[in-house]
Amino acid sequence: MSKLKIAVQKSGRLHNDSMKILKDVGISIDNGKDQLKASAKNFPLEVFYLRNGDIPQYLKDGVVDAAIIGENVLIEKGNGISIIEKLGFSTCKVSIAVPKAKNYTSIKDLEGKRIATSYPNTVNQFLEQNKVNANIHIINGSVEIAPNIGLADAIVDIVSSGSTLFKNGLKEVEVLLKSEAVVAVSPMISLENQDILNKLQFRLQSVLRGRQSKYVLLNAPDDKLDAIVNILPGMNSPTILPLAKKGWNSLHSVINKNEFWEVIDELKANGAEGILVCPIENMVL
Repeated sequence: MSKLKIAVQKSGRLHNDSMKILKDVGISIDNGKDQLKASAKNFPLEVFYLRNGDIPQYLKDGVVDAAIIGENVLIEKGNGISIIEKLGFSTCKVSIAVPKAKNYTSIKDLEGKRIATSYPNTVNQFLEQNKVNANIHIINGSVEIAPNIGLADAIVDIVSSGSTLFKNGLKEVEVLLKSEAVVAVSPMISLENQDILNKLQFRLQSVLRGRQSKYVLLNAPDDKLDAIVNILPGMNSPTILPLAKKGWNSLHSVINKNEFWEVIDELKANGAEGILVCPIENMVL
């Protein structure tokens, strides 16, 4: 039986988040220490643990069928590779940073300057779009130190919290792109493995919808029911059940996580009582 070969980063935050979502979609993986490859017990899938920067080439060559990878790495190295799902975790930015003491007004200030980065393609594209000529110094790792040792006037690197920039006396001045973990697919994937990937994507989408939603149960009197129903459309419409207490109803619905507190405030203002909120593991449409 064919198995889908999927690559994940071998260590770090993206690795941990990738393994968690595979677990959340019900895939059990024996991941022994220092293994480069592991098979799932209950799904036709093999996981390859690789360096993030190497994964685009493995996808291009068809060594792996798919990957959970940072979108920023694909933009830099994955020309021609398709993204089929954005996963919403391991978010970051690729940004330009300069020394804190430097007076920076616009991207034009980098004309003729030296920029250290691990993302030369991304930087060159950005500079071309802004008609700026600068000298690119390619550095793999510890990019933030470049201005302090006189190697560069600015850097372009991943920024998450900004703490690393702060510790190295740098400030963020431009955002080239925003990134998150994505599922990418090899252009050489077989039809059989594409079918397995479709099943995996269906599971991923169900988990992602669940992460973005909250299940809400509440009590409402008859005279407030219409107003509360208008607030709670649910996926199609709320579930309404009569309570043993005459004149009262129980409503069940789903709220988008990003609108949660605003909706709760509105429900209370319109007479909802006994509001109970539960997480959703999966939402299958």
